[in-house]
Amino acid sequence: MGIVELLGIAGSVSLLAGWRLYLCIAATGLAMRLGAIPLPDHLASLDALASPWVIGIAAFAAGAEFFADKIMWLDSLWDSVHTLIRPVGGALLAMAIVDPGDPAWQVITFILGGGGALLSHGGKAGARAAVNASPEPVSNVAVSMAEDVVSAGALYAVYEYPYVAAGIAAVLLALTVALALFVRKLVYTLIRREKRGGGVT
Repeated sequence: MGIVELLGIAGSVSLLAGWRLYLCIAATGLAMRLGAIPLPDHLASLDALASPWVIGIAAFAAGAEFFADKIMWLDSLWDSVHTLIRPVGGALLAMAIVDPGDPAWQVITFILGGGGALLSHGGKAGARAAVNASPEPVSNVAVSMAEDVVSAGALYAVYEYPYVAAGIAAVLLALTVALALFVRKLVYTLIRREKRGGGVT
């Protein structure tokens, strides 16, 4: 597997870690264990991801996240707790996929992986907080299910077709930026509305 494919996988997985960290850990561990990601010497220090214990615990946590993410405001609390955990997890996942033997690559993948996970986490958390403010609970479950489907589908595509991983990473990045811009616009709209309302009273 070439460096472009590895970078595409690392970028996609780190971005998805901002949405579904534990699913990404379990899927990456399984991919390593089943040989979907080659496990050359440079990954030996991080082959703990392929441990059945790590995969099992990550799968259990992914199940807990699946249910917590469907409950209004509990999802925002879950996101708040994971504000530090998801970026670190995304950075470590990126390092597990790209060669960590070179110190320069270690720094680059850690920064880009952590930054990507933080960016996608911020977009997700902001969008979910906005959805939680809506009066009906159905939208919360619908958005969460959409995140589940996109995350699982993108992870499958990335590991099954690594040559398109860079394109998937680009689409995920564009989606994350669009989410962040949507949340920013929504916040500014609410602030302006609040100021107008405060001026009238």
